[in-house]
Amino acid sequence: MTLIKSISGIRGTIGGKVGDNLTPVDAVKFASAYGTFLKNNSSKDKLTVVIGRDARISGSMIHNLVQNTLIGLGINVIDLGLSTTPTVEVAVPLEKADGGIILTASHNPKQWNALKLLNAKGEFLNGDDGAKILEIAETEAFDFVDVDSLGEITTNDSYMDIHIDEVLELPLVDADLVKTKKYKVVVDAVNSTGGIIIPNLLEQMGVEVVKLYCEPNGHFPHNPEPLKEHLGDICKLVVEEKADFGIVVDPDVDRLAFISNDGEMFGEEYTLVAIADYVLSKTPGNTVSNMSSSRALRDITNIHNGSYQASAVGEVNVVELMKKTNAIIGGEGNGGIIYPELHYGRDSLVGVALFLTYLANQEKTVAELRASYPQYYMSKNKIELTPQIDVDAILVAMTEKYKSEDITTIDGVKIDFATEWVHLRKSNTEPIIRIYTEAPTQAEADTLAFRIIDEIKAVAGI
Repeated sequence: MTLIKSISGIRGTIGGKVGDNLTPVDAVKFASAYGTFLKNNSSKDKLTVVIGRDARISGSMIHNLVQNTLIGLGINVIDLGLSTTPTVEVAVPLEKADGGIILTASHNPKQWNALKLLNAKGEFLNGDDGAKILEIAETEAFDFVDVDSLGEITTNDSYMDIHIDEVLELPLVDADLVKTKKYKVVVDAVNSTGGIIIPNLLEQMGVEVVKLYCEPNGHFPHNPEPLKEHLGDICKLVVEEKADFGIVVDPDVDRLAFISNDGEMFGEEYTLVAIADYVLSKTPGNTVSNMSSSRALRDITNIHNGSYQASAVGEVNVVELMKKTNAIIGGEGNGGIIYPELHYGRDSLVGVALFLTYLANQEKTVAELRASYPQYYMSKNKIELTPQIDVDAILVAMTEKYKSEDITTIDGVKIDFATEWVHLRKSNTEPIIRIYTEAPTQAEADTLAFRIIDEIKAVAGI
């Protein structure tokens, strides 16, 4: 299964057969469905959609197919070219556009690409809207315009600079203070668009930048998911360069991880924890993360007398709960920072700028800052899905087995034990079951994970 259709868009591998992979025909089909959905829900004569892409090898091809499909529907396109997911999210409302499309498969390897779909607020579509687009695509209920009504393309390559300006103007970002610290930072942008925008932001904040894999050519030098096992090169380089810390982003720059000055992982779960600690110290309030995220955010929120709540996994679910609870900071434990003061979307630039300002206010190294937080350790595992695996039956069996524990089933199954937890869920973006555990030590987290995996395999007969 290499073509995944979901309420958040369409994602697949390049090449192969129509309907099985992300072929040119599938790209056109889903761009047509999205454009048709926008037209069906608007009384405007002319709609506008913002498009940007990461640096994937297939990006230019998919980009041309998608924007020309929208033109064929009579929709105007503002083409940002090479961009980032949060940059497109910022651009949509600034341009008063009717929607946006980011062409990126986020943390997936280079053979993948995807269409991420935005509404007029620059936010991801909700489930109902996503379902309508899937229905339109299935029925191919498209109606293209005549030659005199075609849309037009306007190119605007200034939005990464505009995005940086918007971040630097935030009240809690203090570039002048950061400049006095003369930080040195290593950046691994996995040869995508983060290699343009993150060094630019850092230099405007007076930071000396050491670039690692910052050439936006789409040839990812390692697995692009910012996990410890993929980041040996930057961990080594931070120490060699005697840098203050390292920054890692994924190909579309909505996930952010730090490397401490000692070359150890800060922990992607703790990206949000540290930034929330700073934001809450200046503007007390509520926080939200998803059910697969660390308990450490709850602990930090409680210290600042705020209220913490957990949503189902998925950015749109986090955003919905943040709005409902008036959360002032939120995100996901995968390094996704959502700061509504700028926009409701995961944004590595906001995270970098807030973290730098926080660090500049501390008399601590990054390693010392990390050591000051509640210590939890996670184990993130997965089981590849095959046709014979009945995921629903597995989740029912695990719920029954642990029915005496604190169980939440709004998104897969989460089992909360006294000092540890496990979350089991089917991925929205890959053909896998994710098994996340957290405990006071790494050994305990791993042991719990392996035990649960063995139990799942026994239930599934694999």
